[in-house]
Amino acid sequence: MSGTFSDANAMPASAGRRDNSRFMIAGIQMSVPITGRNIAAMTIQVEKTMALYPGTDMIVFSELAMHGPLHACAAADPLADEAVFQALAAKHRVWIIPGTYFVHREGRTYNHSVVINPDGEIVGRYDKMFPFMPFEAGVTGGTDFLIFDVPDVGRFGLSICYDIWVPETTRTLTSAGVEVLIHPVLTGTTDRKAELAIVQATAVMFSCYVVDVNGLDAGGVGRSLVADPTGNVVHQCGQVTEIFPINIDLGLVRQVRAEGANGLGQVLKSYRDRNVAFTTYENGGASTYLDSLGPLVPMPKRR
Repeated sequence: MSGTFSDANAMPASAGRRDNSRFMIAGIQMSVPITGRNIAAMTIQVEKTMALYPGTDMIVFSELAMHGPLHACAAADPLADEAVFQALAAKHRVWIIPGTYFVHREGRTYNHSVVINPDGEIVGRYDKMFPFMPFEAGVTGGTDFLIFDVPDVGRFGLSICYDIWVPETTRTLTSAGVEVLIHPVLTGTTDRKAELAIVQATAVMFSCYVVDVNGLDAGGVGRSLVADPTGNVVHQCGQVTEIFPINIDLGLVRQVRAEGANGLGQVLKSYRDRNVAFTTYENGGASTYLDSLGPLVPMPKRR
């Protein structure tokens, strides 16, 4: 289950893991209807993925894949929805991250996700920390990180869409040993090109894989992307339905972190061994300049 993560929970990069571990992640870029009701179609894609690529270890869907982007289509029975994917995970012995979905808790709405292991167990829950404001108005940001270990493989973390635009989120995850960042998104806006640059930069800055899965139609403009810890694009989708299985190499992550990408900068060590204290994080990040920028509201029509 999710909770505020601390370094006390971190384990050494090599503890209980094989060297050069391979792990097959299949992203599913598919249509998300504006009216939601997408679970049956997602089930078909899981069955198709496991039939075509039986070596798949993990399946990842896009943000809001289950019920679409409208608050009115929030999950009426989240536990029943989750149970569908728990059964699929157990049936196929595969990890499943079924994208995200809006849930209502204690009078608030969250953009929520779960991680399901091959036994069909939910091993973590996560609320998107940075809703896409001011456009995702009415959604409350989460406060707890989600880090989970795939036994004998490596350490994974979850980040949802706009979270990645705030690098402190990835800094927290990778400083705790995360090697693979799973990143479901729903991006149908003109900043998709910028987001793809951020995905690639995040991978090399934090020496990790980033698996970015976007949707189609009401679920985004596609162009899902996987980047490796050297910053190279391993695969990028077009703008059609696609199942894209990628065999990632955790050994590459460890090599880059120990020796640098192509023998160059060892960026995580440089951060660790810094001489500077970042004053921007003092007092909760209070800043007179940031306060001067005004409220977080949509851009008004020019007069």
